[in-house]
Amino acid sequence: MPQPVVSAADWRAADLEASGRWLRRPDPAVIADLKSGFAHLKASGKPMLEITREDMPLGTFAEVLTDAARELEHGCGVRVIRGLPLTEYSVEDCRLMAWGIGTHLGVARPQGKASQLLSDVRDAGGTYRSGSGRGYNTNAELDFHTDGSDVVGLFCLKTARSGGLSRLASSVAIHNALLARRPELAKALYGLFPHSRQQEEASDEPPAYMAPVYGIADGYFACRYIRNHIRSTQAMEGQPRLSALQHAALDAIQDLASTDEFCFSMWLEPGDLQLLNNHVVIHSRTHYEDFEEPERKRHLLRLWLAVPGSRPLTERLLAAYKSVAPGTVRGGFKGRGVTPEMQAWQARAAASLGMRDTPY
Repeated sequence: MPQPVVSAADWRAADLEASGRWLRRPDPAVIADLKSGFAHLKASGKPMLEITREDMPLGTFAEVLTDAARELEHGCGVRVIRGLPLTEYSVEDCRLMAWGIGTHLGVARPQGKASQLLSDVRDAGGTYRSGSGRGYNTNAELDFHTDGSDVVGLFCLKTARSGGLSRLASSVAIHNALLARRPELAKALYGLFPHSRQQEEASDEPPAYMAPVYGIADGYFACRYIRNHIRSTQAMEGQPRLSALQHAALDAIQDLASTDEFCFSMWLEPGDLQLLNNHVVIHSRTHYEDFEEPERKRHLLRLWLAVPGSRPLTERLLAAYKSVAPGTVRGGFKGRGVTPEMQAWQARAAASLGMRDTPY
């Protein structure tokens, strides 16, 4: 039988709110260092795939990111950096700034069929609950889930007219609660579940793979809960059918995460950078209604990052992450748009951060 996980990421909503450790507001002098570093990057004229962290010196803002990285891996798994000067810049400048900040935190991972390394999170008319559905291009309410990387970063540029509340829960706390209340469900989540690649697989990948929801490696816990991808396999020929116990276990995570005990909610503001450790935090978003004017519509930028301080993962997650060793370049959805330029940039970015590269 699995054992309770002892971790600083074992929090209830009231605990996280009271601690305040999830939020940091850098003072004006620190933001000035960020702006100076960005001016240096922009003046270089380098395209994204030539940029590593050395191209954007951050001064005192670097410690803000170092502290965030510590909190993500060794603390509560959540950090919002509030007050970034994104509203002072054009959308294209915001993309470049987001990318530059990301190079200090980790190596960007591809996020879909086009192998994009930086995604626009906005309503593009997508259908969430479908065999090819992804939540980021819809305005739908999303199930609690993890993203396909060590860390996800969301840069908020514009908010919706109404809705779009960000909701978080500790997967460690939910694991321990299930173990105490429904141990048979916790045990089931350590088993293998089929996961669809949502029709975004690369030419050398199968359309689905097997992976557990919970895993332990060298004493480190990790959760990979992507319910929509598991659900999609049930309409795919040749994929295993979920048992009643597996369905109940997946339902239990969603049900517990949605309660006031576990669900911590926040409104993201323009200029917020929300960082989450996907291995210990699951997240969702409420439905939103947007503005009619295109320039006012809800818009966030998303980075998936492999980070140098990451934890080891169970070997049973190898098909999902391509590497389970700590501190390696791993995760993401490879897609079909990987280029030699992307591969060369990835190797340089990994070397800059002292990480071991994992070729696509």
